[in-house]
Amino acid sequence: MFEKVNGKVVKVDVGMAGGVVARNGAMLFYTGDISFAPHQVPGAAPGMGGGGIMRMAGRMMAGEHERTMLASGNGEVHYGFAGLEVQVVQMQPGAVLRVEASRLLANTAALQSSIVSVMSSGAGGGGGLMGALRGAASGALTGQGMFTTQLSGQGAAVLLAHGGFLELPVGGQNPIVVDPQAFVAAYGNVQTELKTALSWRDAVGRGSGEAMQLHCVGQGVVYVQASEEKL
Repeated sequence: MFEKVNGKVVKVDVGMAGGVVARNGAMLFYTGDISFAPHQVPGAAPGMGGGGIMRMAGRMMAGEHERTMLASGNGEVHYGFAGLEVQVVQMQPGAVLRVEASRLLANTAALQSSIVSVMSSGAGGGGGLMGALRGAASGALTGQGMFTTQLSGQGAAVLLAHGGFLELPVGGQNPIVVDPQAFVAAYGNVQTELKTALSWRDAVGRGSGEAMQLHCVGQGVVYVQASEEKL
């Protein structure tokens, strides 16, 4: 599948991979008979119409995707983006990869892609409308989207990070708690919950700066970048 050339570039035999989906601008060079075409991404889920918060949520869900291109044919393509560090994740049946679209460089075309919500809880309780409002506010303040891209199936994906990767095993007695701005992806059977203690002081930028935390539990790995810089 994908092979790291160095810390910032991967290469892939497109024919053997069965096609590759990558973000626009990621292709560096290729050899062989390769064609590229815009890749159709899933739209917002049904039920996101209407007004108010649900309409906003629908727009945010649709905006989760970066524009992507599908490479097909026979040959080898080299991918990289903006000099960022790369990490290859080999997908296994039954496991899922949840990653923000801005931190996904490429994946094999056979993987199933969908958009899922990042759960939000904390001071003020509950889900529903208030949970959605907190999620939207949290996403605006932290850079962690209200929705994230989920990949499943058998194949491989390539992640992007600023400043390098940390691989944190999930499965101990305590959750892994991550700064949402440093979160890259979660792989395996990992549940993520965005917990907040949102107050007016946080909303106007006078809070502690640690009001939002991403709690990760289950079994698997969380990938964190060694930086809080948004990609």
